[in-house]
Formats: sequence, structure tokens, C-alpha cells
Amino acid sequence: MKVYQTNEIKNIAILGSSGSGKTTLAEAMLYEGGVIKRRGTVDTKNTVSDYFPVEKEYGYSVFSTVFSVEWQNRKLNFIDCPGSDDFIGGAVSALNVTDTALMVINAQYGIEVGTINQFRYTEQFNKPVIFIINQLDQDKADYDGIISQLKENYGNKVVLIQYPIHTGPSFNAVVDVLKMKMYKWKPEGGVPEVLDIPAEEMDKAQELHAALVEAAAENDDALMEKFFEEGTLSEDEMRTGISAGLALRGMFPVFCVCAEKDMCVRRTLEFLGNVVPTVDKMPHFKTTDDRDIAPDSNGPTSIFFFKTTIEPHIGQVSYFKVISGRVKEGDDLLNADRGSKERIAQLFVVAGQTRSQVTEMVAGDIGATVKLKDVRRGNTLNGKGADYTFDFIKYPNSKYRRAIKAVNESDSEKLGELLNRMREEDPTWIIEQSQELKQTIVSGQGEFHLRTLKWRLENNEKLFIEFLEPKIPYRETITKAARADYRHKKQSGGAGQFGEVHMIVEPYHEGMPTPEVYKFGGQEYKISVRDTQVINLDWGGKLVFINSIVGGSIDARFLPAILKGVMARMEQGPLTGSYARDVRIIVYDGKMHPVDSNEISFMLAGRNAFSTAFKEAGPKILEPVYDVEVSVPADYLGDVMSDLQGRRSVIMGMNSEKGYEKLSAKVPLKEMSSYSTSLSSITGGRASFNMKFSAYELVPADVQEKLLKAYAESQEED
Repeated sequence: MKVYQTNEIKNIAILGSSGSGKTTLAEAMLYEGGVIKRRGTVDTKNTVSDYFPVEKEYGYSVFSTVFSVEWQNRKLNFIDCPGSDDFIGGAVSALNVTDTALMVINAQYGIEVGTINQFRYTEQFNKPVIFIINQLDQDKADYDGIISQLKENYGNKVVLIQYPIHTGPSFNAVVDVLKMKMYKWKPEGGVPEVLDIPAEEMDKAQELHAALVEAAAENDDALMEKFFEEGTLSEDEMRTGISAGLALRGMFPVFCVCAEKDMCVRRTLEFLGNVVPTVDKMPHFKTTDDRDIAPDSNGPTSIFFFKTTIEPHIGQVSYFKVISGRVKEGDDLLNADRGSKERIAQLFVVAGQTRSQVTEMVAGDIGATVKLKDVRRGNTLNGKGADYTFDFIKYPNSKYRRAIKAVNESDSEKLGELLNRMREEDPTWIIEQSQELKQTIVSGQGEFHLRTLKWRLENNEKLFIEFLEPKIPYRETITKAARADYRHKKQSGGAGQFGEVHMIVEPYHEGMPTPEVYKFGGQEYKISVRDTQVINLDWGGKLVFINSIVGGSIDARFLPAILKGVMARMEQGPLTGSYARDVRIIVYDGKMHPVDSNEISFMLAGRNAFSTAFKEAGPKILEPVYDVEVSVPADYLGDVMSDLQGRRSVIMGMNSEKGYEKLSAKVPLKEMSSYSTSLSSITGGRASFNMKFSAYELVPADVQEKLLKAYAESQEED
């Protein structure tokens, strides 16, 4: 493959819901581009895109796949993305490093929730979109219905380039209103006959052609002026206008294909080669310090790694985009994120697991390399004169969490290593070794996501695991002030142990004053603040520790020991063993012994005084509550709301968005355990949701009672 220049490179993401035919379309593009000699199929498990064992087993894409096609002296880099929301990380990565999105729609099902979700990401990243209506040869194909849906959702920006003469099993021809020709295929597809438009289609074709001309003119002032003067544009002028409209997201062209029969794939590639903007025409990347970096092949070398896979017999394959300059085999580059030096021993253009070696790549191109020592996904390698770092890929929050453990405990260390390796391949995994919960927590995008992880561990790595219900990271706090004292005294020959601590505890919130007098049981306790320590707790909230000792009843050297005892109890709260938070403690009196007092005595006295006072201070359990946003078809809104209300949720609001209802709620994490599965069941997979941590809130009294009872029973068992 020759070295393509920046103005000859186009980077394109292939998106769409599961089952829309993205992998089949990719296969047809590779065939038409001469990269492969024979098209594989998903059923026969021999496609370029789905080449990992888990993908062959389940028949769906788990990873994004990079491939390239040379077409009309252009290099078209594609990234074929998984369709399931559970593997959205591949689409997010792809959209960040490509410039245009092909949104593939199954002609039988129209706009699905996956289409809407992925289109939302194209909006977020401001990427041009071309709609590809696929599987028009199926019995239930409804082209006109889909166009109505598209226009209802995305308005007049949806502009037809083609429409089919017939749909269903007889599909074999489209009218192209850009070229004003009819394309007709033999049953095997491939190269079409290019014919004049039949007389019975001419009125419709001319009407759509006029709409396309007007849409093209709207995106270029010079073209608009000519359109007003002459009422039409040439084919080349239309291409110019469409290209400008694409780049501005001012229009969304619509193409028709039957990828399985290789019909109209060649024409789609021709359009991509002619019309889709090249890298140099698209917005630039920005560094972490907000510098704008143009894709200049003569600039300093900088490459960004957006994807990693671990492949048999090879190890780590690292995929990158050349942001600036050019990279060559043998280049020595500096890892801006990790400070290490790397040599690029080999450069590859890839098509799935097939790699073709090249000697050089320039700004804007996408490639791969192997056997790097210390490069991770998200790292930047720089050459001389570049000091760039990039951090532009932001992944969605996880939605489904489970505790994971190896069936054989001796495999626990190996499991940890494999999980971290898998997270490098799929960054939407979150792996947490929770000391608090004494569990390894794996969070992902859904039950399907975790099921795939289990399959890979057990079939590829022969490491058997089980998923458990994750514990909830509750917190404990208090709701009123209380007082307690505790004397620790021990005598067993020789030096004894003695320490007595008197303290007040109360709930703390930011900025609250310290009273000068407290009253308990009719008795007043005057406070004289000598010293205040504010401790930001690792698990959230604060502990405020006030020294109010007067008259030397406790020596200042013992106060750190008292605080240490309190902290030990904060880390294992008196109610359920959960972390305690948002407490102010005032040590106002105590006693010590000139011989027997020591740090251990005051640590134990402080811990027990705190525990006693805490239990008298209206103790409450807090639970993590999440903001949940559900996107659901209007038909299912009532069922979804009922389900959420059964999960102790508080509905915060609703609004409509492009045919879907968006429902906002606050829901306790405990109630979200199986939500992704339930939502899919209720809506037939047509709804989606996202969630993020909001705050800790008090649990209801009945829930607290159950938690206290369960903790007491567990302590008895221990």
C-alpha cells in the first residue's frame, strides 16, 4: 500500500443497532476494494470484523474492527463498531478518531434504540452522518416508513441520494438522484448496470433531485447564488455542496444497500471517495492544555493510541491515529503519559486480524503496531519538537455491577491480572478491589456485557468464575448530639493501662458553628476550643476533631491516640460495620494516671467512648443514590414508571425527545442491581438508560431495621 497524504485520507465509523448488518457491509466493502477475494458471512463465522472467539460463538460484534480500503486514489479507513449498547465503548473510541459516521439501519425494523443512542454520540462529537438503509431485500423491509421516521426524528436535514424501485425479495435496483441514473444488479450483486431512469419514475426522481440540489446549495454561498441564478447545479457542484453540508452536519444523505448481496456497496464507496470530507477539512484535535493541533504531515510527530487488543501468538496490538507529522518504522518516540521511550519497530495497515506492513504513515492516518513496551490505550507518543498529550475520549458511566470471584481461590491473583488486561481492551469495564466491601466489583454496561466477560475468562483463559450480588457501600451518620465517657483500666502485674475520655458527638455540616455550651440530662458542659482538626475522609464526608481539654486532665500527647481510636470506629461503624461520616467530636474531659496511662489506653478509651455516644446520637444509615435517566418509547412509559416506583425511586421529571420519552429519577443503588435486565424485558430491548452517582441519603426506617437485623445475625455467625 502506498503512503497516502493527509488530503487523501478519510476516516469513517460504521455504526448501527445489533442486526443492522454492519459486519456484512464491512465484508462487502473489503471485497469491492480488493482487500479480500471472497466475502465471509456471520453465519459461517469467517468475516474479517468478527474474528475473536467470543464473537464467533455468539454471532455479534464485541470489539470494534479497523480496516482500510483503497478507492479512487483515496484511503478510506473504517472502524466497524459493535451495535449493542453493552459494547458502546468501541463506538465512543471510534467516533473520537474518525471524521464521518455511516449509520446503518435495518430496513425491517427502522430506527431502533441503538440507532438513537449512537446518533446522540454523533451529535455530542459533532460528526457528519450518512444513513445507510440495509437489508432492503427482506420481506418486511419498509423504506418509506423509515424515511418518515428519519425525517420525524432529524428533520429536513435528511436528504435522499437514492431510493429503491422495489423492496423485499425483488429488490435489485435503485434510482440515484445525484447522478440521475438507475442502478440495477444481477442476483449476485457486484458491478451494476447503469441505466436511464424509467419514465414512470422520472417525476419522483426529478422532485428528489431538485430537493437535493437545493440542500447542496444551502451549504455554500457561491453555490446558493448560482442556484438562484440558474435554478440548478452541476454534479460536481452538488458534490461540493454535499461535502460542505456533511462537514457542518447540515445534511444527512440517505443511501440504499443490500450488503449481503453486494448491491449498491460499490456506489456507496464511490460516494465516500468523492464526497466525504478528508482529514484536513475536519476540526483539529486539542491537547490537554487546549492547544489546537492541525493534521500537518510536516509538523512534529505525535500519535495517539485509542485501542488495544490482545491476540493469540502476537500479544498486544496497539492501534493509533497520527495526530501530527509522520511516523516511520524505526522511529524512537517518547511516551508523554508514562515518560518512557518506545521504538516503533513495525507499522501495519490492518483488516481485522490481517496486517499489511507499511514503512510510513502521515497525519490523519490510522494504523497499528505491536510489541510496544509500555504503551496503554489513551497514551500519546511524541517525536522531537512535540510535547502534546491528549485526553479526549470520555466513556459512559457503568450501568450494571457484580462481585466476581474465582471458583478456585488459588486463581484469584490471575483473575485480577486478566481483568486489568481486559479493561485495557474494553475501557467501559470498571474494576474495583473494594477493601470496604471485601469484594472485587466489576461494573459494565449490562448483563450481556458481563456474560461475555465470563465466557472469555472460562473459554479463552480456562479460569472459572462466579458472579455474586455486590454488597452496597452504606454509610453511617448521626442526627443529634450525644455525650459519653469511657474508662479503660487494666492491671495484670507490672505497669497497667489507664485512660478515661469524655466526649460529645454531633452531626456535622459545612460551616456550622461550635456551641459554647451543650446540655445533656439537665447538666451543662462548657466548651473551650483549643484546637480543631478537619479530616476529609477517603470514603466521603468529614470528621471534625476538637480538643477542648482544660486544666491538663488529659496530656496533649494522648490526643492523637484518641483520634486514632475514633478513626478505627469510623472505618467500621457501630451500626453495620460500614464507614461513618459527617461527625464532629469534642473531647472535653478525661483522666490519666502518671504511671499507667499510655497511647493504647487512650486509643481504646476514645474508640469505646465514640461507639457509645454514636449509638445514642440518633444513628442513621445512608445509602448511595444515583441519578438515572431512561430513554423509552412512549408506549412503554407507564410500565417503566411503575417499575421504577417499585424500586423506591423519586421521579424528577419527564420530557419528549425525537419519538422517545426521557424519564429522570433518583434511585438507590441497591434497587438498580438487575435494572438493565428488567428494562430490556419490559420494553423488548427498545429502551436504554444511564446512571451516575448523586449523593448519600438516609434509608427508610424499615430498610434500616432490616439492615441492622442482618448485620446482627452475621456477627453472631462469625
